[in-house]
Amino acid sequence: MLLSRYERMIARRYLLPGRGEAFIFLVASISLIAVMLGVAALVVVMSVMNGFRAELFDKIVGLNGHAVVQGYDGQLRDWRQVLEEARATKGVTKAMPLVEQPLFASHNGRAEGVLLRGMRVSDLRHNATIADNVVVGSLDALKPGSKAVAIGSRLAEALGATVGSEISLTSLQGHATPFGTVPRIISYRVGAIFEVGVYDYDKTFVVMPMQDAQTLLLMGDSVGMIEMNVTDPDRVGEIVAPLAAKVGDRGLITDWRSMNAQLFEALKVDRLVTFVVLSIIILVAVFNILSSLIMLVRAKTRDIAILRTMGATRLGLLRIFMTVGTTIGALGIGAGLILGFVFIHFRQNVVAAIGFVTGQQVWDPSMRYLTELPAKTAPLEVVGIALMALVFSILATLYPAFKAASTDPVQVLRYE
Repeated sequence: MLLSRYERMIARRYLLPGRGEAFIFLVASISLIAVMLGVAALVVVMSVMNGFRAELFDKIVGLNGHAVVQGYDGQLRDWRQVLEEARATKGVTKAMPLVEQPLFASHNGRAEGVLLRGMRVSDLRHNATIADNVVVGSLDALKPGSKAVAIGSRLAEALGATVGSEISLTSLQGHATPFGTVPRIISYRVGAIFEVGVYDYDKTFVVMPMQDAQTLLLMGDSVGMIEMNVTDPDRVGEIVAPLAAKVGDRGLITDWRSMNAQLFEALKVDRLVTFVVLSIIILVAVFNILSSLIMLVRAKTRDIAILRTMGATRLGLLRIFMTVGTTIGALGIGAGLILGFVFIHFRQNVVAAIGFVTGQQVWDPSMRYLTELPAKTAPLEVVGIALMALVFSILATLYPAFKAASTDPVQVLRYE
């Protein structure tokens, strides 16, 4: 919107009303602050939602893969052939055997339900989700036959265990006797403690070499599943379809979407609802711009009439008032983006400060799933938020601007 020199001067004067128009300036300031807070809230919340989904996806997929081939009876006996077929499938980047079984773990009179995971030592050390998040001890202690395990940090807290502690794992798949099946209880030494950042995993996972897991569960040479990663997680169904046709009589293929469908669908719906609600907040804030411009037009009716008699065109007046309102909105958007980015950068400090003031734990990992408040800002999304707020601001200027442009100087100045 190109303005002439006198139009820029008048617009600048109207952005800073005179002494007798302090109330109009106050309403305009409130409009700017409201837009700023609305934009900042939308940027922060959408970034947190994006970060939450990205963190969940990375950590869940990092431990569970994009897809798994699982035996119908919980065991894959010819797993080596299935493993080779999986690796030969186009689009599959990694495939490895796993043993998983829910068990009980105990230490010093404390007991917790756990999920045992048996992995080949080479696969375990190349799993970044676990290997890069060891907080105490070392994965080098986990060797076949060493009776050493790695456990999650929350599980270590619950059991009161640390590196070097002996924990007992109880498996109900024991030996049959005349009096029934006797559970197997075997002691293992804690060799490492890891923290992947997902509360449920840190509270339940016990990792050991695959050979030790097979011995504990009396599985022989069988495994529980083959875990796979693919080149494009969004096309995982299409990529593993040829493999499903080959192993359909031996096992069932499930992917990350079906394994976590409810969780990610809930996040998707929550994200959409949050965006709509916060967009309404920006819309309400923009109505303040509308009200301040209406008051400005009413206060400047005589000035507008004089400008019309001096040769100002209707289009010129339209541009002046649209510029005033759009400038207020643009300043609010800019301030909101800055405030939002500052909040995102210091989000953990803000959460800690709120918790300190209120005396309550704002971010409870047991309820929020992740141990820290995540955030991931999408540049295109931020641009979309800014453009949406700017369009709302421009639309809010149309009515008062047309009202000013349609002022009849004869009617206004008749009795002057």
